[in-house]
Parts: sequence; C-alpha cells; structure tokens
Amino acid sequence: MFQNHPLLAQLKKNLHAKTPRVEGIVKSTERGFGFLEIDAQKSYFIPPKNMKKVMHGDKIIALLKIEKDREIIEPEKLIEPFLNKFVGKIEKRDHKLFIIPDYPMLKDLIICQNDTNYINTLQNGDWVVARLTKHKLNGNNFFYAELIEKIIKKDDPLTPWWVTLARHNLARKEPLANKDDFILKENYYRQDLTNLDFITIDNSHTKDIDDALFINQTSDEGFSLIVAIADPTAYIKNDSKLDLIAYQRSFTNYLPGFNIPMLPRVLSEDICSLNPNVRRPVLACHINILKDGNISNTTKFFLAWIKSKAKLSYEHVSDWIEKSGIWKPPNKTIENQILYLHRLCLLRIQWRLKNAVLFKDNLEYRFHFSENGKIVDIFAEKRRIAHKIVEEAMIVANISAANFLSKNLGFGIYNIHSGFDYSNAENVVAFLKNYNLNFTVQEIITLKGFCKLRRVLNVLSNNYIDSRIRRFQSFGDFSTVPAPHFALGFSEYATWTSPIRKYSDMINHRLLKSIINKEKSIKPSEEIKLKISEQRRRNRIAEREISDWLYTIFLQKKEQRNKKFKAEIIDIVRNGIRARLIENGANVFIPGVFLHKIREELTFDQEMGKVFINGIMYYKVSDFIYVTLSEIRLETRSIIAKPED
Repeated sequence: MFQNHPLLAQLKKNLHAKTPRVEGIVKSTERGFGFLEIDAQKSYFIPPKNMKKVMHGDKIIALLKIEKDREIIEPEKLIEPFLNKFVGKIEKRDHKLFIIPDYPMLKDLIICQNDTNYINTLQNGDWVVARLTKHKLNGNNFFYAELIEKIIKKDDPLTPWWVTLARHNLARKEPLANKDDFILKENYYRQDLTNLDFITIDNSHTKDIDDALFINQTSDEGFSLIVAIADPTAYIKNDSKLDLIAYQRSFTNYLPGFNIPMLPRVLSEDICSLNPNVRRPVLACHINILKDGNISNTTKFFLAWIKSKAKLSYEHVSDWIEKSGIWKPPNKTIENQILYLHRLCLLRIQWRLKNAVLFKDNLEYRFHFSENGKIVDIFAEKRRIAHKIVEEAMIVANISAANFLSKNLGFGIYNIHSGFDYSNAENVVAFLKNYNLNFTVQEIITLKGFCKLRRVLNVLSNNYIDSRIRRFQSFGDFSTVPAPHFALGFSEYATWTSPIRKYSDMINHRLLKSIINKEKSIKPSEEIKLKISEQRRRNRIAEREISDWLYTIFLQKKEQRNKKFKAEIIDIVRNGIRARLIENGANVFIPGVFLHKIREELTFDQEMGKVFINGIMYYKVSDFIYVTLSEIRLETRSIIAKPED
C-alpha cells in the first residue's frame, strides 16, 4: 500500500542525496573486483557485481556505501570512459562480431554494432580500430562498439608495428607525392662549393643523408669546418599541403626494422639526400674551432651548392681509425678529411669534458629480421669513433645555430633541459651528503653548478649514485626562446642538422634563411612547440611498445627459454624489480615472490632504489644479477624472470 506513497518517495530521495559521493579512476584486478582510486593514497573497494558496470580506467562519480561494515563503491555517473577510440582483436560467435580491447586489464568482449561488410570480411584474431558507442553507466545493458577500420590480419608479421601505430594514431606509410612535384622553389643566391671534398658518414643502409662535412686545419692549429645540411625547405613552401603533413608528423618515425618518413621518400632519399657525386642545394655553416676547442665567434651561415665526394659508413671509418678490417679511404684527400675530423672530434670531447657535460656511452640494440619480417636475432651495438666524429660536428653546428638565432632574432626552436627544479635539487643535495659529496641547492640549479656535479659524478663512476641523481632530473623539452640545455651543458642549443627528419629543424632552416636573405622572420607559436613535443612523446612510446612486443616474440623461442642472462637492475617498484638483459636489451620484471617467499619480510624502497629482506639490503639499482625467464606473456607484452643463485 506504501509502494507509490509520495512521502516514502521523498524520503528515499533525501537519503540518496545524503549518500556521500566520490570521484576517481577505476582500477580492476584479475580476480573480478576492483578499486576506485581517488588519489595516490586513497582508494575504495568495488565488489565484482559493481565492476560489471564499468571498465578499468573509467573516470566516474560513485556512491560511497557501507556493506557488512566495509566501505564499498557503487558506480553512479560516467565522467570519462577509458575507452574511446581503441584497437582490439575480433571474435566471431553465432554470426555476430565481438571485439576484445588490446589492454591488459580489459578482457571482456564488447559487442560490435552490426555491419554486414565487416561480418563477411573479418575473421577471428583480426585486428581492428573501433570506437566505444554505448556504456553501461549511461543506461545501456551492454557495452557497444562501432568498427572504424581493419588494421591487419591475424598472425601477419607486421602486426606489432601496424597495431601499435594505429593505437597511437600515427602514420603507417610515407606521404604520397610525385617526383615531378618537386622543383626548386627558391631563387636565392648560393655559393658554388662543388669543388670542395665534402664527405658523408652514415650507416651503410642510410638513404636519407642530410649532412656532409668538409674540414681543413688552420695555420694556428685550429680547424675550419663547413657543415652542409640538405635543404628540403627549398622544395617545400611554408604552409603548403606537404608542409602541413610534415608539421602533423613532426618527425621521421624510426622503428625497429624500418622507418616511416616525415617527408616523401622521393624527396628525403633522392632529391634532397646528399648522395655522392650529385649537385645538391644546402644550408651551410662555416665554423672556426680554436686550438683549445672553443668555437670562434666568426661563424657564418649561407646557402650553397655542394657535391659530396664519398659516402662512407660508420663501420668502415671506425675500422680504419682503429686499425682493424681491410677497408681504406678511396684516396688521399678523403683520408685527410677523416684524419682532420677525428682530431677535431678528440679536441671537442676534451673540451666538453672540461667545460660542459659528457655522458657515458650506452649499448644500443638492433633487431635483425628475415625477408618476410620475422625476427631472427638481436644485436648489441656500441657507439664507435665514427659515430662520435659526426656527433661532435653536429653539436658544434647546433651550438652555432642557437647563438646565431639568439643574436639575430631572439627566437627559434631551441632544445632545452632545465636540470633540477628546486625541490628535487634539495633531494639531490641531501642524497649526495651520504657519500661525502657536498653541493648546495643554489649551486646545482645553475648551469655551471650542474655541469660541475656531472663531471664529479663521471670521475666517481658510481652507477648507483648516477642512477639516483638521474631520477631527480627534469625531462628535455622545446622552447621558442633561448634557454639552457643542462644535460648537454650549453647555455643554448638549437638543432637544424636534420631537416629531412625533424620539422623543428625545418622551422630553424626557414629562420636562418630569413636572416641570411634579410627577410621578415615569424616567431614559432607555442602551439607548434607543443605539437612537436607531443609527437616526439608518442613516437617514443610507440617505438618502446613495438620493441617490447618483438622481445616477447623473440624470447619465446626454445633456445632462449632455458638460457641464463646477465641483467642490470634498472628500477625498484612496489612489488618487484625491473631489469634489462645485457645480451639483447629486453626489459624483464622479477616479482617479489621470486626474491623471498615471505612477503612481510620484503621491503621495496622505490625512492632509494633498494630491496631489503629482514632489514638487510640484498638488491639495488645498477646491480648486475643473473636471471632465467619464467614466463612470457604475449598478450601483455611482458617478460617475467627469476634470479639465479
């Protein structure tokens, strides 16, 4: 009799209004229940029945209730779904399509809205892009998704690349263009330097060659260096269709096995590429380096024509300098160019050791693939002397460009690094005191003080201390106005030496040209800076995810499963250790259960990067340990390892 009584309805409404509400992010578990994470310190339990209304990662408002003397969450309102546009695998059941999102914590099937074309063309395991269209918290009985496009068939060797690129909305192919579209769009005066013996040094397989070098020794024991850089902006008008494409991509995306160029290959690998014995337009910089390694203030930027006399490889040049292998320079002139560049390199390295920052070389890893795209092996590569020769020349050129832009314009696209913020600097100073290294906060937040600290750490050569200090450092960024680059140790730094591969370098090319030709210069907007920064971040994430996927495929091979690997501990997390295999570079996770059977006796100190058992330190970041592989999870692209005695 009271079912529709207005007073009872009002009472229920009042009680509902008084129920406390909280806002947070849903975190699911493999056991069906979940938690609503309010912040880093606070979370509430979500029972399995209520987890069926939401997905891992959803941002929601929920009712906070008491059930059996325990605070629980009842989802009420969706603020932002975790899934919007996403990738996943198709599953067919009873002539209906379902999609399983490619996320570790999302394992439930989502119903695909009917589309007869997709039903007839898609098979179990095919990869697609979809968009979530209906969510249970919005009053629907089921989750629904709309298929947008097919990515690739099940078990195609290119799956790791295409799926990852689709997930991050990154281009999968080069920009389309015809060779006839590219004619020189400028009629500026260019100096004819085709008689000079420019050389290029790159990987043997490199096709997009963007820098050439010519060097002489001066009478006062210094060096006269001309850095010539390929000039794509001579063919691409500002704000043109192709310029917009380059802006959207921002970088050539270098991935394991191949790259996806920022510009059409016909331009980057042919028309602009500084291939040997062909006449090419360049933006050049003439730099004098004094005998003490300092850069003279007589630097000059200009437009020119050059003709490279030799395409050399890092491997051959390094072998010859190190007196190994059978390769020799093709003639005496090329030999002298290599010798002078080598001397300049050593001079600049010594200068940077005393005046700037020089980091230790890290191993790099290269994937080797068969003709059909399957991974065959992974090789460790160390940077050799020829790599350093080119690197030092490019650093000199980029310092010169930054100074030139600052002096003439006061803006450009600068690469910056701010060292430590104030609070992190306090942590660094406190940490260093434990090792009798005395610095002040005011000292290390300056460029000079930061460089001094880095040089002290280089001499100390303690990998643990070095790793802890790096945790406190800021990340690199871009700026439209001059600012220091602490990590390199320079008061300003602006790259212009890779315009085929970086849109920021194309911008700096146009600004340098505007100064040379005394034309109006337009300051890059903050929007451009943010776009370039975001695109770089997405490219790096994609490269890392593809590598992780390839590692799981490679290490599933029988010959890898029972091997003992040497590994370096790279991080301590709240429930285990992250380490990197020295042989191939794979990242592995070592759960706490493999370190010690009694969890209560284990302490993971993430801040200090150490693991304690019963108060005794057993592991720390930078330690080398031996591990074997315990489990490889292809679905999550993760590798579980256990330590060996």
